[in-house]
Amino acid sequence: MIESLQKKPYTQQEGRRNVRSFVLRQGRFTPAQQRAFDELWPRFGLDYIPPENRGTPRDFDAVFGRHAPRVLEIGFGNGEALRFAAGHDPTRDYIGIEVHAPGVGRLLNALAEDGSDHVRLYHHDAVEVLDNDIADGSLDEVRIYFPDPWHKKRHNKRRLLQPGFAALLARKLAVGGRLHLATDWQDYAEQMWDVLDATVGLRNQAGARGHVARPPWRPQTHFESRGQRLGHEVFDLLYERID
Repeated sequence: MIESLQKKPYTQQEGRRNVRSFVLRQGRFTPAQQRAFDELWPRFGLDYIPPENRGTPRDFDAVFGRHAPRVLEIGFGNGEALRFAAGHDPTRDYIGIEVHAPGVGRLLNALAEDGSDHVRLYHHDAVEVLDNDIADGSLDEVRIYFPDPWHKKRHNKRRLLQPGFAALLARKLAVGGRLHLATDWQDYAEQMWDVLDATVGLRNQAGARGHVARPPWRPQTHFESRGQRLGHEVFDLLYERID
């Protein structure tokens, strides 16, 4: 294993305050979404357990009752892309992470409607889940679609895609696994290239600073449509975990 991919806890620091993988914006939480948590969380939800209380990464073969390729989506929002992917590919197991409770509740209801028992959800910080709940080399794909661009220059340091986080993602991917990111902010795409092209263990499948057309497994999201109405170009970046 490449030395720089060895396990190290990841935290971003801003002054003396830890910067998490999200900013909590709960929004309106409907009675239907509350019922989804009450009734459907035991079926589709995964409670984050601190490492001192568990000690080892989660056994996803036991969670899903089978051994299958695993896809992780970080920050799934209202769940439209994750629902689409799971509905079109029952041969793989899907894991979603989102801190926005209304979005989690909405997706819980959708998964029950679809009968998608090959999907599990975390309502927790992605950094802690990746660090402690997911074993190194255990993911076949990681997807991050339209992360918060923090478009003001003074806020760029809050963006999710930073060197430490990219190294963490690379470590969790199996060799040959894929990292797929999408953004409609060109300067964020430029930062992604800067960070990911410099990350040991990752290779851009479209060549240096390259991107691809939207692949068939990613539906056009409402974020994407909104960006296009504003004249934004959409960038899909595909990276492969190499030896």
